[in-house]
Parts: sequence; C-alpha cells; structure tokens
Amino acid sequence: MNLPNRLTILRLILTPIFLALIVMDLKYSYLAALIVFVIASLTDMVDGMVARKNNLITDFGKFLDPLADKMLTTAAFLAFIKMNLGVGIVWITFIVLIREFLITSLRLISAGKGKVIAANAWGKAKTISQMVAIISVIFFEQIIKLFELPQMFKTVVMWGQSIVLWVSAVLTVISGIIYVIDNRKFIDPSK
Repeated sequence: MNLPNRLTILRLILTPIFLALIVMDLKYSYLAALIVFVIASLTDMVDGMVARKNNLITDFGKFLDPLADKMLTTAAFLAFIKMNLGVGIVWITFIVLIREFLITSLRLISAGKGKVIAANAWGKAKTISQMVAIISVIFFEQIIKLFELPQMFKTVVMWGQSIVLWVSAVLTVISGIIYVIDNRKFIDPSK
C-alpha cells in the first residue's frame, strides 16, 4: 500500500477519535478534538499532493479519499448538532448528508460501469470550506469554554459560526449539482 493510501486510512482512524473528543465535556476536549481534526485534515492535503507528485494515484485512493473526507466532516456536523452550534445546523447537516449520499451513490453506479469518479475542483472547494468552517467553530467554542466572555462576544461568535457553516453548505450544494451534471450519463433512468 502506498503512502497516500496509508494517509487516507489514518484519516479514517482519526475520525472516531475526533468524534469522541469533541463530545466529551472536559476543559480542553475541544482543543484536543481540534488538534486531531487538523492532523486528519492535513492528511487529506498531503495524500493528494504526494499521489499527484509521485504518480501514485490509484482507484483505491480515488474511492477511499473522498469517503474519508465525508466521514470526518460528517462526524463534525453531527457533533455540532449535539452541541447545538450555529443557526440551522440541523439543516446544514441535512444538506451535507443528502449531497454526500447522492454523490456516493453516483460513484457506486459509475464504478459498476467501470468508471471511477475522482474529486474535482468544486468537490475540493467544498471539502476545504467545510474543514475551515469546522476548525473555526471548534476553535471559538474552546475559547468560550476557557474564558469568561461577555454575551455580546458569544452572540457574535454564534453568528460567525453560522455564516461559515452556511457558506460551506452552499458550496456543498453547488459541488453536488456540478457532479451530477458532469456525470449525468451514469444516472439515465431508462437503463
């Protein structure tokens, strides 16, 4: 197994560790979860760079890399629901999950026809926007947990969290639409 695929598997392993840490109610649990999330996110960036640079792109990696991304970001969004973070977090998570189910189904259909659908620029933009939103949300939640802050600061943070999460949701929808349009030949209902 090559290095990029090992990094992808590491991301899969780090995901439940991240989820366990973020739902714990300890003083520094968000910080620990943030560190694990950042490490997992960096494996996504590094595995792609190493794979492209060294011509180590495999069908296994094309399939597993987006799945690992989905697992990591979905874990965060589910934790945010539990933590009641962001205005409309249930709807944001619903949008993300519907898109992920749709694109995963599309990938499975295309794989059955011998074609692997790799991530495109819009899918990567979606993933980056989600990771940036998740990192910023967790960071500010840790700040709020550690320090006695005025309610106005907490309100500003809550609205800021909501904005970055909704931006990522919009990019999620756009990327999903583009994937469907680009690969519509695989979803012909007459076949």
